[in-house]
Amino acid sequence: MKNRIVDANFPRTLDQRVYHLGLRAGEVANRIITLGTPSRAHGIASYLDPTPTPFTLTSERGFTTITGRYKGTPVSIVSIGMGHPNADFFVREVRECLNGDMVVVRLGSCGGLIDVPVGTVVVPKASIAVTRNYDFDFVTGHSEQQPYRTSKPVFADSALHDAVVDSLNRTRPSSVATPIVDHTLNASADSFYSSQGRQTSFPDHNADLIDRLMSEHKDLATFEMETFHILHLASCWHFEAHGPSKEAPPLTRDATAPSIYPAHPPSTQSDIPDVATSAVGHKPLRPPPRIRAAAAQMVFASRTSQDFITPQEVASIEAWTGRAVLEALVGFEIEPDRLHEEKGSVWEIKESDLSQTVPR
Repeated sequence: MKNRIVDANFPRTLDQRVYHLGLRAGEVANRIITLGTPSRAHGIASYLDPTPTPFTLTSERGFTTITGRYKGTPVSIVSIGMGHPNADFFVREVRECLNGDMVVVRLGSCGGLIDVPVGTVVVPKASIAVTRNYDFDFVTGHSEQQPYRTSKPVFADSALHDAVVDSLNRTRPSSVATPIVDHTLNASADSFYSSQGRQTSFPDHNADLIDRLMSEHKDLATFEMETFHILHLASCWHFEAHGPSKEAPPLTRDATAPSIYPAHPPSTQSDIPDVATSAVGHKPLRPPPRIRAAAAQMVFASRTSQDFITPQEVASIEAWTGRAVLEALVGFEIEPDRLHEEKGSVWEIKESDLSQTVPR
């Protein structure tokens, strides 16, 4: 049976867990890597400090969150699956679990539209959305409209973009020969097939889509399905602090639906945070908090040569880029009053843990 839901506008369970990711305050940190697959999340999590034991939660909807510390700094790794809708769940629900700033790097696979080898890592400066035009007549192909629409570009946070590029260059193993390409444009599509110009038995009218996009955007380099929406939400989110709620949170507590690994208990923070206030003292943050976002994309498929990356290459590239993004995040400054409260969180280091904490 589902947990009782408190509010249909922004659903939470009675113990204040957001509906799709299953998280509550104190279980996701301000610095976040988001990616598609749980296996990649667990691989990157192997770099986290042993103390405190990383917290792992898998929601009923398939989102996996791993939160711990890397070199002493709290970080979260969140596996969200594919596409704009899942990216929307991720950004909106994590945002409501956090005080202060939210710093996100999307680490994912992509298709390469420029002549670079598979395994290349691309750090785009901006992204456009490519969406199927549902008003186009896909049955007959006779329409005054184009079958696909493109948006204006939305830009990554420039400082975070540069931090990711710098970290990738500093940490690249000598065994990795593929290039790092930055300051390009990404296209995020609403489909793996039609909106990325792939041919199937469906009448998608997309044979010239890639050529059209490349002619309109000379710096276009990659295709995937998540980056635009994350950058878009980050760029348009502006929120001021509000007064304390007149409604007390529900006192009843039900068992939580998510699967939480027994190695680490859940957060004991039960209040819903006012995201625009400091965690300590609950004072309005000035300037208001921000969502800062960037992306690093691993070319798994070349749309020019039709090459596809091998499993061995995937393992090597993921190991390097995962550590590089962790390094970029922990080196990215967030002022202390713009961080979520540590007390009661899953990354809190208790006195009994201090002697065991050895950052790697």
